[in-house]
Amino acid sequence: MNSKLKTEDVDFLFDAILNLKDKDECYAFFEDICTINELLSLSQRAVVARMLKDKKTYMEIAGRTGASTATISRVNRALNYGNDGYNLVFDRMDKTD
Repeated sequence: MNSKLKTEDVDFLFDAILNLKDKDECYAFFEDICTINELLSLSQRAVVARMLKDKKTYMEIAGRTGASTATISRVNRALNYGNDGYNLVFDRMDKTD
């Protein structure tokens, strides 16, 4: 974990997120805290990561998501060399499907 990221303010944000109970509450909170473009960028990265895990090509991913190859590459780097956050979430999602 990046020590520059772990701050009291970020802890406060994560505590707030962990108190959300359902998608409607997520929509309300994230629409208030993020711009539409910020939220769309976050969701795009999550979809890109999922598609990379599903072995889709950069062309397929770009076509489906509109993500640039630079974004796809950054997400791919996080999947391969990051903190396993994407994998943690996707594994849990797969278990509930």
